Amino acid sequence: MSDELKYDEKEAVKFIRALLPKEKEDQYTDQEILYVIDIMYDWYDKHDSFDLESDVTEEELDDVPAITAYVKEQISKRGEVEMDPDDIDLIVKGELEYEESLEDFI
Repeated sequence: MSDELKYDEKEAVKFIRALLPKEKEDQYTDQEILYVIDIMYDWYDKHDSFDLESDVTEEELDDVPAITAYVKEQISKRGEVEMDPDDIDLIVKGELEYEESLEDFI
């Protein structure tokens, strides 16, 4: 049995909410937060980060400003949800911190 923690969407949302300022904790639904996460994974997929043979560098994968800009662009373009751009920054950073917290246990 492995001690490795697996990605859990519910735990990711809970983790992100805990990092948001108190007045922002309940401003967005779980689905809206997951929507941001899905767009982040679209970015990863677009940059071949899931391809082990890819030439993408670790620095490119950790380019938080690029990921955040992509998420903001997609949310604006798609128009499915309305989010404060500053909140998008916080959610993206929170999701990345959640991923890092899982890596600490590997």
